[in-house]
Amino acid sequence: MSETENNLVCVFCGSYDGNDPIYINAATALGRELVKSGYGLVYGGGTRGLMGRVARSVHDNNGQVVGIMPRALMSAEGCADEVGKMIVVESMHQRKSMMNDRASAFIALPGGFGTLEELLEITTWSLLSIHSKPVIVLNINGYYSALKDMVDTAVNAGFVSASNKNIVVFCDSPEDAVAAIKSYVPPSSRFGLNWEPKVPV
Repeated sequence: MSETENNLVCVFCGSYDGNDPIYINAATALGRELVKSGYGLVYGGGTRGLMGRVARSVHDNNGQVVGIMPRALMSAEGCADEVGKMIVVESMHQRKSMMNDRASAFIALPGGFGTLEELLEITTWSLLSIHSKPVIVLNINGYYSALKDMVDTAVNAGFVSASNKNIVVFCDSPEDAVAAIKSYVPPSSRFGLNWEPKVPV
């Protein structure tokens, strides 16, 4: 990681705008709030949809933007080299690993299957103690209310412990989402696994 890349927040979100302007407004406000609070952005690197909105907002407010884009997706999602640093990788796994390495926290805006997959994978990584970074869901317009209910269902059914549900923090506004980064405390009930490679003797 470059020495100039610090205090970056990874934002997961859709490559479409959605059908309600409230999502566009939230993406733009989130970018502005990140910079206001001293954060830059690391994200999937696209210029379309909410991805592009967040990136342009951070860039327009003089914040740092790092996009990480698999080569195969460049024609579908656009290339954000005009709004910041662009890193091209060969696989989705590389993209997600590099975003995790660079991020100090994660925020999910509304999005489709890809956004859900990224959010749930990074939540699982926290559960397994691969990282201990804040995982924040921006529940704009109630978009993630069903997911919040699903987490409660998993707790009630005995598949997620009541304390581990707090790995994910749900917020209703960009301001609350960014503020939640500093107050975040990872649950002590997570699996305390050691992922350091074994050093040969």
